[in-house]
Amino acid sequence: MSDSENTRETTRNIFVLGLDEANLPTLNAVPHAEEYRFHPLLTIEELQVGEVSVPDLIDKAQAVLDAFDGPIDAIVGYWDFPVSTLVPILSERYGTRSTSLESVVKCEHKYWSRLEQEKVVDEHPRFGRVDLEADDPRPPEGMSFPMWVKPALSYSSELAFGVKDQHEFREAVGEIAKGVARVGRPFEYVLDQLDLPEEMTGVGGQVCLAEEALTGVQVAVEGYVHDGEVTVYGVLDSINYPGSSSFLRHQYPSALPEPVIGRLHDVSKKVMRQVGMDAATFSIEYFYDPQRDALNLLEINPRHSQSHAELFEYVDGVPNHHCMLSLALGRDPALPHRAGPYQVAAKWYYRWFADGTVRQAPGPEDIARIEKEIPGVRIDIVPDEGQRLSDTEQQDSYSYEIAHIFTGGDSEEDIRAKYDRCVAALGLDFADTVPGGRDQKNL
Repeated sequence: MSDSENTRETTRNIFVLGLDEANLPTLNAVPHAEEYRFHPLLTIEELQVGEVSVPDLIDKAQAVLDAFDGPIDAIVGYWDFPVSTLVPILSERYGTRSTSLESVVKCEHKYWSRLEQEKVVDEHPRFGRVDLEADDPRPPEGMSFPMWVKPALSYSSELAFGVKDQHEFREAVGEIAKGVARVGRPFEYVLDQLDLPEEMTGVGGQVCLAEEALTGVQVAVEGYVHDGEVTVYGVLDSINYPGSSSFLRHQYPSALPEPVIGRLHDVSKKVMRQVGMDAATFSIEYFYDPQRDALNLLEINPRHSQSHAELFEYVDGVPNHHCMLSLALGRDPALPHRAGPYQVAAKWYYRWFADGTVRQAPGPEDIARIEKEIPGVRIDIVPDEGQRLSDTEQQDSYSYEIAHIFTGGDSEEDIRAKYDRCVAALGLDFADTVPGGRDQKNL
């Protein structure tokens, strides 16, 4: 047998929903990557811009898959809805490995997720549905301010509002009512594919949820379910900008005490068993309040976080994409532990807290130079030169992401210093900023 024939026999064709250039380096850094051939399946724009149609996306994806001349070994994705739900739908149709659609929806639909969580754990905030059609919407009975008001389904933190009184609550509900259909209406198609329990009868996808605000340290738990066994492979700290609900950085590994880490493992295992997930990765966000020693689950994501891929590569030696790919191919999904070149790593969110136009941004050659000059650094610029920040997609309700900066180092001080050097070297410049907005130099 020739080398080329042997290569064809061992190559695994993996279709990635929303395959993007930013994730290609870490996808190609996983073990056995030389055996994998990654194929794009639908673009980020098709999947996330505007109001999507799930049936149309399925038809487009099937046209690509049906036209492929070769075996389809895996269909994977690392984005939220609709990618998270398309993976099990397409996997069932093409005979590839995936968790069930119902287990994904039990995580994605924030209200249904809360109903499942309260069956097995107490570590969650008080919550309830909000009537979007009420003339004078009110918080659910028994809940108190401050609280968060959010759609049952959204992209990132889109249309999620922190409110501290009835006036802000009413304004937030009004904004959600205007925008909830963009994701909620397509999600109703997915709900129609399931036999819903009585508690979800008539709930639908265009739902508003109120939850009492949580305080403390925000953390993320990453893991997978393989042959019914839940494994947690990492816990990360999520640090916000001071006085803001917007992320400054994700840092791995977490600095929380071991007993708290153990409780995070226990709660995560209980809720993932409850939703019935298998052969899939997950990422669960929590708040830990050290003053009250209180742990609260914020939300369950039925996919690993592509945002953390570099962090696991820096610290453990392998990107977390490895778990997703291995599960889809029926291989051992285990990650090595602390086998990477750095002790600590972070993904930083360089943000602008005012609208404006990008007057100057670094090009690919500039970024390559910075990454070469500062070891253990990777940079992704979000807006294009000349673009207005308010025209960029999927921003949270309070700020605009300008750049994602990944740093690996020997200590927190080391990764902070690398981040500061990167920000200074980027040379980003803005025009037409909104008067009164926060200046980027103060971030």
